[in-house]
Amino acid sequence: MMKNQVIHSQPSFVLANEQVSVAITKRGGQMAPVTFKSRDGQQISPYYISPWQDEEPANMPAEVLVPLRGDFFCMPFGGNASEYKGEKHPPHGETATGVWSFVDDKTSRPDCSRLTLALDTHIRKGRVTKEISLCEQHPVVYQRHTVEGFVGPTPVGHHATLAMPDDVGTFRISTSPFRLGMTNPGVFSDPACGEYQLLAIGKTFGDLKEIPTLLKEPACIDCSRLPLRRGFSDLFAVVADIEGLNGTPAWSAAVNTKEHWVWFSLRDPRKLPTTAFWLENHGRHSFPWNGRNQCLGLEDICGFFADGLAASVNENTLSDQGIATAITCSDATPADIRSIQGAVSVPATFDRVAEICFGDNEITLRSESGQLVTVPLNYKFVLGEGLQP
Repeated sequence: MMKNQVIHSQPSFVLANEQVSVAITKRGGQMAPVTFKSRDGQQISPYYISPWQDEEPANMPAEVLVPLRGDFFCMPFGGNASEYKGEKHPPHGETATGVWSFVDDKTSRPDCSRLTLALDTHIRKGRVTKEISLCEQHPVVYQRHTVEGFVGPTPVGHHATLAMPDDVGTFRISTSPFRLGMTNPGVFSDPACGEYQLLAIGKTFGDLKEIPTLLKEPACIDCSRLPLRRGFSDLFAVVADIEGLNGTPAWSAAVNTKEHWVWFSLRDPRKLPTTAFWLENHGRHSFPWNGRNQCLGLEDICGFFADGLAASVNENTLSDQGIATAITCSDATPADIRSIQGAVSVPATFDRVAEICFGDNEITLRSESGQLVTVPLNYKFVLGEGLQP
């Protein structure tokens, strides 16, 4: 059942079952905290809450920062600094900043719970319906966003953000096979604004373990083991190898090797081909960051990095290579974007996820060390099949 609660200063909707408790802020529809209860009783709360949430309210430089936490649906995804055909959207769009309204908490399935919210957009007219579903024995959150109206092209995405551990290398990061990896094509962190970055600008790579830097030494750095050196804020992206996935979902995973759990996300790479990684490790010193922010974004998107609407719908480095950086919304057919995110305990010897195998109503995560962890869920949901709570 759904209840209302103020959590870290934000009025929120809370949906829970025996395995998962999920809070969604009314402002921005931002999802955190989320607690996953593993079979061994471990309580896993992987998502980030910005450090200013319980401080005295202040005027934020961007509306999205007011509730900033966890995962949230962005449309248009990105900074949106430039106008597009007279439209000027806030960073990550009204879906990440506006007030979501309760629709219902009804479901036709006795083994599932569902919360339905809605938001009307005004800068470009449309209506977005958010469905959050939990199912018994499934340690995951099923999300579906349906977009009516909002006619025209737009980048979209899920801004999943995890709390970054303090110890260097604690997180082991991996993804499904990708066709292209690339660091942010422009300056991501500007020293003139009190920001600092470590990664090179606009460089390609084929392995998370060897991503180019701005330095002569090391010229490349291992971004499969996070956090990196303290004091930097960076962005890079990988584009899924759709053909190599053979019709299965694309995935991202982060293993906390100190607390022994894994967080993962599943998506349809035909709709969200790219994952943008935001590495924030005390690298921003302007308000409200103040050099204290530490988190990891694993953001499944259809967009041109975090540059927003204009950059994504116009020709760009990715679209020139046949990679979609925007969807097209129409009155005829509502857009349907889905995501599965979950977390489970893993053995102490489970290191980095090497592979995810898809079975009947389950997935199996295999670590590089050879450990196997099976998770019950309906992965076909992200492909638009099955599980209609």
